[in-house]
Amino acid sequence: MALTSGDVDLDAFKELLTPRGQRALAEAGELAGADPVAAATKLRKTYDPALTSAALTQAGLRERARAKFGEDAGRMYFTPHGVEQSTRAEVAEHRVRRLIASWPDPPSVVDACCGIGGDFLALARAGCAVAAVDTDPLTAAVARANAEALGLGDRVTVSVADAAGVRPEAYDVLFADPARRTSRGRTFDPMAYSPPWPVVLDLVSRASRACVKVAPGIPYEFIPDGAEAEWVSYKGEVKEAALWTGFQGATRRATLLPGGHTLTATGAEAQVGPVGRYVYEPDGAAIRAHLVGEVSEIVGGRLLDPLIAYITGDEPIDTPWAARYEISDVIPFSLKKLRALLRERRIGNVTIKKRGSAVDIERLRSDLRLNGEKSAVIILTRIIDKPSVIICDAAPPA
Repeated sequence: MALTSGDVDLDAFKELLTPRGQRALAEAGELAGADPVAAATKLRKTYDPALTSAALTQAGLRERARAKFGEDAGRMYFTPHGVEQSTRAEVAEHRVRRLIASWPDPPSVVDACCGIGGDFLALARAGCAVAAVDTDPLTAAVARANAEALGLGDRVTVSVADAAGVRPEAYDVLFADPARRTSRGRTFDPMAYSPPWPVVLDLVSRASRACVKVAPGIPYEFIPDGAEAEWVSYKGEVKEAALWTGFQGATRRATLLPGGHTLTATGAEAQVGPVGRYVYEPDGAAIRAHLVGEVSEIVGGRLLDPLIAYITGDEPIDTPWAARYEISDVIPFSLKKLRALLRERRIGNVTIKKRGSAVDIERLRSDLRLNGEKSAVIILTRIIDKPSVIICDAAPPA
């Protein structure tokens, strides 16, 4: 039986790498966006069904991957899971800059769960010699092809192996990106990672330095003692977290890309106080890293509620760490009162945000029956444990 990953077959993938396969792939790329049936019919006039399917699938995956890999995606190879789980190029590059900063020469790295190679490509481009392994033969073949396609084959070796058998002590740095998907879909339980969390921790314990990519929602109790946990946000969306051991750093860090801003724990504690003129919404990376106190200090603000990450303040402070909205009204939550107020203000378009509220946003939007030419931002939250609504001007946040 052929080895497959999603809609990609190992034998067909290998044929894609032949001169004939490359011609089929080039023709499939020219048909991107065309009717799938028409595209398949055209290719099958020249190529057999298996190669036609492989070429069209790969062309489609390349298009999907452009958001993460830019122009490189047009030369790379993918599996469906690989596109979904691979690291965005900008995030991988940020991590590599941190990883190599403390060495006079690029370190040797073992990538214990390499996937399609998104991380080791950035490492190799920075001059690192990388030994990469993956348990899946197809994924390893795709990773190997990517190293060759981008001219990095002399710096990367890819093997089919179990991560548990890796010897991290033989390298300067261990990098691991355990798979966070099971047969039932994405998992948020580190014990269900592949390899499981105890195996990852064993590898980390034997490495002189290590960087482990994990889900942003990793429970704090799974973070090893002495490790720095870094949450990374890209254009306002939290993408991932990474655990660093053996590197000098803070215990908790948040990083914003593409700007490169970083914030570390200082022990600042946000106080709770009355509603001011503005409400600040901290970036998700700062919230995940438990750095809301540090953001509150930056904007000179205070919390609306001790358990909710909305900050209020009196001055319009510009910071990449929080979006700022100017408050026009604050009322106790009541559908009737909110609807009446919005109608009075002729507000017909709203952006609804919530934190600490059980209200269903789409149902609320329907129940409001909006009608008007103006816009507003509505924030559903608690203020000193009381369900409240904050209505803000719709000007773009700072």
